[in-house]
Amino acid sequence: MNRFKNIKKILVLKFRHIGDVLLIVPTIRALKETFPEASIAVAVNAGTEEVLVGHKLIDELIIFDRSVKKLPALKKISREIGFIQNIRRRNFDMTVDLTSGDRAAILSFFSGAKYRLANNPGTKGFPGKRLIYSHISDIDNKKHMVLQNLDVVNQFGISAENGDVDFFISDKTKGKVARLFEENSIKKGDRIVHIHPTSRWMFKCWDDTYMAEIIDWLCTERMKVILTSAPDREEVARAERILSLLSDETKSSGNIIPLLGKTTIKELAAISDAADIFFGVDSAPMHIAAAVKTPVIALFGPSGHYGEWYPHGDGHIVLTKNLPCKPCHKDMCEGVELRECMRAIKPHDVQEAVIKILKLKREP
Repeated sequence: MNRFKNIKKILVLKFRHIGDVLLIVPTIRALKETFPEASIAVAVNAGTEEVLVGHKLIDELIIFDRSVKKLPALKKISREIGFIQNIRRRNFDMTVDLTSGDRAAILSFFSGAKYRLANNPGTKGFPGKRLIYSHISDIDNKKHMVLQNLDVVNQFGISAENGDVDFFISDKTKGKVARLFEENSIKKGDRIVHIHPTSRWMFKCWDDTYMAEIIDWLCTERMKVILTSAPDREEVARAERILSLLSDETKSSGNIIPLLGKTTIKELAAISDAADIFFGVDSAPMHIAAAVKTPVIALFGPSGHYGEWYPHGDGHIVLTKNLPCKPCHKDMCEGVELRECMRAIKPHDVQEAVIKILKLKREP
């Protein structure tokens, strides 16, 4: 570790989506354990910061407002320069770029930090980009994203004993969710399944009729099902359609609690934390559920071919079908809204996974 001297202020950059941001926590822990006296700031896109708010490893969150991209050219440039100057004034000694984008590279350079760590950009981005960094790592993109993030610092002797992704939930938020459960007649001892059927990328979603069939089955088995979605109109509409497909018996049972677009990220985490199982697709809520150590049943179609985006940790079940066309990473499958790789996962696959997890939970 003698290669790094006088590290007092560290900046970690991750300008990606909510799930991506959450998965950098072990890397932040590695930095904190290696440089315990240093303060750590994390720069993220607006709207993603809530997964890190309250985390004891982080001293400051620096938020980039992506709406500047929509401003007229001169105003956009002015705001971008202002953000760079804001970073520069903080006098960081080290930057760790976990984004691999041009903005993070430019900020790393203009931060004035002596040590600037990043993954090898290869030919991506502007010419000479790799020259911006003082330390460049080589990453195996078949590893889980948590490990890919860690490799940026591990290869230079910065490591942590604990590779967990964890999530801070305040007592106030836990209390709000507890009251919500009470209002919906959820009692101690009830089996709770948190279902989040949507994703910002709709091509990751499962068949709506299959999802409704699973909810009907869970309610018939006297489980309490909490259905959530992001506030995005398309996601709410998709979840409402699933609700419309439920049997009349399920709708009148009191076992289905829809909270479509009504929860914050922290509340979403508290619901997963209180649940016996989280069931959903490849999405940020899936990663959040895994972070609070709730067993996850996740459906994977076109993404995560090598498991790089699977729920992190033990006790989770990933359901996926290995078709010859995977991975495709396309928005549509020959113009069909529901991909064949998702349709190939059947309700009985999910039922078996639920039974397996609940049996495991009953073991001493």
